[in-house]
Amino acid sequence: MRAAIAKAMESQNAGDYGIGAVVVKDGEILVAGTNRAKMEEDSTQHAETAVIREAFKKSGSRFLPSCVLYTTHEPCPMCAAAAVWACMDEIVFDSTLQDMIDHRKKNGNTEWTWRTIDIPATAVLAQGEPKLDQECALRDLCNGPAKSCEAFGIAEKRKTHSPIRSVRHI
Repeated sequence: MRAAIAKAMESQNAGDYGIGAVVVKDGEILVAGTNRAKMEEDSTQHAETAVIREAFKKSGSRFLPSCVLYTTHEPCPMCAAAAVWACMDEIVFDSTLQDMIDHRKKNGNTEWTWRTIDIPATAVLAQGEPKLDQECALRDLCNGPAKSCEAFGIAEKRKTHSPIRSVRHI
């Protein structure tokens, strides 16, 4: 996660959004990268999709089994889906979607707007096929009856075949 945070700071210093991501395979960093949406004038160049694309190139495969995606922010629906399609084992993130919503409310302004899709990564992953085996360890999502994993159709420690074993908030 430290490498992802360092990349987030690098991204922010370069004038892009302060988001960083790392793909780890067998405990070693395979690739690390920054958000590049502003730098490349491409709104799909989120840090997560950028490192997944780089990991495909580096590994010579369109699948990333035994790989973990570390990211400084909870992945958006596009990035969560990319991790599923890449057959990654796990997603680990720091700031939650709720953290980002709260930040947006506190720091938004009239000159520009935040473009977001307020769907938690776990909700996206729960709709994937095959169904995902997820560890329900997210700080805000799994607390209380209205925010329980069951509300999103996620069973803890589901024992179905799945490329992503867990989603963890740290």
